[in-house]
Amino acid sequence: MAGSRATALIVDDEPDICQLIQMTLAKLDIKCDTAVNLTEARRLLGENRYHFCITDLRLKSESGFELLEHIQTNHPLTPVAMITAHGSVEAAVNALKAGAFDFVSKPIAIDQLRNMVSSALKLAANNPIEPFTSQPAPTRLIGSSNAIKSLRKQILKVARTRTPILITGESGTGKELAAQMIHHASPQAAGPFIPVNCGAIPTDLIESELFGHIKGSFSGATSDREGLFRAAHGGTLFLDEIADLPLSMQVKLLRAIQERKIRPVG
Repeated sequence: MAGSRATALIVDDEPDICQLIQMTLAKLDIKCDTAVNLTEARRLLGENRYHFCITDLRLKSESGFELLEHIQTNHPLTPVAMITAHGSVEAAVNALKAGAFDFVSKPIAIDQLRNMVSSALKLAANNPIEPFTSQPAPTRLIGSSNAIKSLRKQILKVARTRTPILITGESGTGKELAAQMIHHASPQAAGPFIPVNCGAIPTDLIESELFGHIKGSFSGATSDREGLFRAAHGGTLFLDEIADLPLSMQVKLLRAIQERKIRPVG
C-alpha cells in the first residue's frame, strides 16, 4: 500500500456520521468507503484492502465487536478504531483487549480524529514482523518457548493501541526490555524512548520532573522546564517503580494519564 492514496472503511448505522467522517478525511486526502451494517462492511472488506477502519460500537441490533473480531481474524493488518456515544471504561478496556488500537467517545473533535488517523496510518505502514527482527540486539526478546512466543504476540498487540500500558513483573524479569519492544513496534517508534526510575527522584522534585515548571514557581526555578512528559512527546515515557511514588503524586499521575493533559508547576 506504500505510495498509494490512503483508504478507510467507516462503519456507522447513522449515515450522517459516516458522511461527516468521510468529508473530514477527504480533506486529508483519504478515500473512504462507508457501511451502515455488518453485512455491508464484510462485503467491502472482502473486495478491498483498507489502511484502517473506524466503526461504531453499536450498530442497531449488531455490535462493532463482531466487526472487530472479523477484521482481527480475516484482516489482521488493518487497524481498527471504535467510536461510540455510549462509552464506558469497561467497553474501552474490552475493545482494546479485543485488538482495537483506539476507543473514542462521540462527538469526535477534529484534532482528535486527525491524531487517530495519523496513528492508524503509521500502524498500517508498519510490517508486523520486522519490529522484532530489525531491532538492535539490546531490545530483542531471546527465546522460542511457548511463553516467549505468547509474550511477543502480546507485545505486538498492545503496541498497536493508543492507551497507557501497565507492565508488571518481579525485579529483573525484563519490564524495561518489554517497554522498549513495545516502543519499537508502535507508531511512536521514531520518537524518543525515555525511561524514568520514579524511586530515584527526590520527593520534592517529582512533580516538577514529570510535568515541568514555570520560571519562579519555587525557589531555584530560574527558568522554565518542560518536564519528562513533554520531553517524551511523540515517543514513549517508561515510568519504572511507580509504586515508589508518594500517594498524592500517584493521584496526579493517574489524572494526567486519564485526561492526557498535564499542567506544569506554577
